[in-house]
Amino acid sequence: MNHRLHIEVVQHRQSRASKDHIISLVHPFLANLTVLTPGVTLRGGDLPESSELKENVEAITFCDVEHPDGTDLLMVDTELLYHVFKLEAFGAATETMTDSNTGEEFVVAEILSLPAQELHGLWESLLFESRLKEDTVHFVETAFEFAEHGVDPNVVGWNRVVLLHGPPGTGKTSLCRALAQKLSVRLAERFPRARLIEINAHGLFSKWFAESGKLVARVFERVRDITADPRLLACVLVDEVESLAHARRAALSGLEPSDSIRAVNALLTELDRLKRCPNVLVLTTSNVTGAIDVAFADRADIKRHVGPPTARAAYEILRGCCAELMLRGCVKTHERVFALSTLKSSSWKSSAAAESSLQLWEVARAAASARLSGRALRRLPFLARALHLSSAPGTVPELRAFVAALQAAFDSHMRDAEDFRADDAGPDSLRGPDSLRGPDSLRGPEVPRGDPFSCGD
Repeated sequence: MNHRLHIEVVQHRQSRASKDHIISLVHPFLANLTVLTPGVTLRGGDLPESSELKENVEAITFCDVEHPDGTDLLMVDTELLYHVFKLEAFGAATETMTDSNTGEEFVVAEILSLPAQELHGLWESLLFESRLKEDTVHFVETAFEFAEHGVDPNVVGWNRVVLLHGPPGTGKTSLCRALAQKLSVRLAERFPRARLIEINAHGLFSKWFAESGKLVARVFERVRDITADPRLLACVLVDEVESLAHARRAALSGLEPSDSIRAVNALLTELDRLKRCPNVLVLTTSNVTGAIDVAFADRADIKRHVGPPTARAAYEILRGCCAELMLRGCVKTHERVFALSTLKSSSWKSSAAAESSLQLWEVARAAASARLSGRALRRLPFLARALHLSSAPGTVPELRAFVAALQAAFDSHMRDAEDFRADDAGPDSLRGPDSLRGPDSLRGPEVPRGDPFSCGD
């Protein structure tokens, strides 16, 4: 065996079969395949009809963590590692506290049981040019491995704290949630139960003097209650952690009461206490790198920048959107969108079959040059269908018409962004990236079509 491939098998909630029996159904099915493509998910239509496999299995995913390039693996040369699990259908539970001065209840955290139905498929939908996803998984697995072997953290230092930073809309929070979901599957033998605890950082600061520090302590007391079960994996997510840094910086400048300093110091103290819990991972995000508190940044084991999608990533995102709309009957399926490797192998020659794919690549290149966020990029297909195609009931557009509408939606998005910034009288720091400000920069520099690997990625 030259390769190892993790196989994630989602078992139907109503299925009563054991995990071993599920594996005995899945393995012969996969053994009949010649190649396995990491990152691919097989669902109902891909499974044998009227079979015990289809009755018990909802989806089979070939994990891409060890093989991020998606290169096909020969079945005969691959060792399969199975993870069988059911998805939790219940949504997040809200954790509230009561203001002792007003009696008002407010939300301080949301707790989600993992693996969750609402997060299924999120990992596969996230596309990054670097090994960001793979590296974060390997980092966390190593951290828990060290804890399991009793490595002394005073000798070899690690805190199990991840910090993702970058502009808004690039997928930082989504990656944190997807990582928690992935770990709940990969580490299920060690931690049969898992929770994602999303802390509302803004809610940790009370408007009442001397209450914020106490509030922070109460929130993390609840977190420690949850983590008291050593067989439960707790992923604590603090989104937009720079809000804490702003509060402390303002307090040190005399602009805020000293209560803010006590609150932030309490948070740092509580994070240090969580370090003693071998079943806790802290995930944090920040939109403003320069505002991150130095004391907190020093506690992060891994700090990774998450930027806007490159041309290749943008193409794969839009290609995935097209595939989803075809699957749901919103775009006709007569044509297909080719992978970039296929377009490159054909020397980017124009043909009737490749016309839509080449046009989609042009949209992706323009979006990357304009540094469009992943969030905005995924919104383009909706805008294309809503605003730039026929709205007659039952009308299903051809792929080439839909891609042309995508181009129109992108152009419209850029014009709207320019108009929005033109009306903005705020400081330069709020006016967005320079690449979006001038009409001459809407499409960015020209890049030869022939090589996607030289497009400034």
